[in-house]
Amino acid sequence: MSASNSLYPVFLQLHDRKVLVVGGGSVAERKVRALLRTGARVHVGAPELSTALSEWNQSGTLTWHRGNFEPTWLDQVWLVVAATDDRQVNAQISELATARGIWINVVDDPELSSFQVPAVVDRAPITVAISSGGYAPVLSRRLRERLEALVDHQLGTLASMLGDRRAAIRAAYPDLAQRRHFYDWTLDGPVMQLLSGGQAEAATRMLDEALRSPATWPRAQLTVLASPERDPGLLTLKGLRALHEADALMFDPRHHEEAVLGMARRDADRIPVHLEEWLTHGDVTAQLQKLLQAHGRLVMLVRGSADYALQALSSHLDRLEAAGIPVQRLYI
Repeated sequence: MSASNSLYPVFLQLHDRKVLVVGGGSVAERKVRALLRTGARVHVGAPELSTALSEWNQSGTLTWHRGNFEPTWLDQVWLVVAATDDRQVNAQISELATARGIWINVVDDPELSSFQVPAVVDRAPITVAISSGGYAPVLSRRLRERLEALVDHQLGTLASMLGDRRAAIRAAYPDLAQRRHFYDWTLDGPVMQLLSGGQAEAATRMLDEALRSPATWPRAQLTVLASPERDPGLLTLKGLRALHEADALMFDPRHHEEAVLGMARRDADRIPVHLEEWLTHGDVTAQLQKLLQAHGRLVMLVRGSADYALQALSSHLDRLEAAGIPVQRLYI
């Protein structure tokens, strides 16, 4: 496999599709367990079955083809997983499946596979999949372990709540930018905090109230990010998150280069200003309110050493907060 031939990431809809797993041991059992969650019609071919596979067979959860591999097992199959401990058998399955145009994964053998199973962080219906392209599966598993600690276990609950209210969300927030802000609010604000704290009913009430009264949640937010001049590697996690969520960036082009600006969303508007001059001309608070009304989440980048700018901004930030506009100060 060439490193230049990148894999194409995809999530497959297997519901009510026939899937074949060849092998009856612990590896096959893990593959079957994951496939059953998709609603696939799982068939297992093997001389013997593990205890769990045997129980699933007896309960009618899967169909067992007893014996050694037979090419007829591939009839009407949409996807195959070869999980035997015999590479010659796995190679035969791969060759026959490929000839029929059937997706084939041979466990731990990317050369014989047309697709690979990624390491997964499962927050159903949210799924995070990680692949090393077959080069270093251990690295994928290590990265999954780190993401497991970062991805809130209630994220799937939030996704289900939002999915159930999709039509209501579109009706309450017909504008795409408004809808994006609303989704950001559900993820970053009190709804997710309540879910994480085990208060699902309170989170549901707050979400429904936001849909009944769209003005009850903050559509706009100003983040003042005193960032490093050139090195994006010095940004904190909160700083990176603010840039990723920004609808617009306000920055002084004399002090900030693409290395930092490029960390923001690609579709974020860019507002270049000479900051010191801008702070001394006109009503800064009114200008900021106008910008927030037009753009929503605004990030103002200030040089980490620009004490004058931070001091000059302070009173204006206080006025915005007094007017009910959330202000986030991230001073590095």
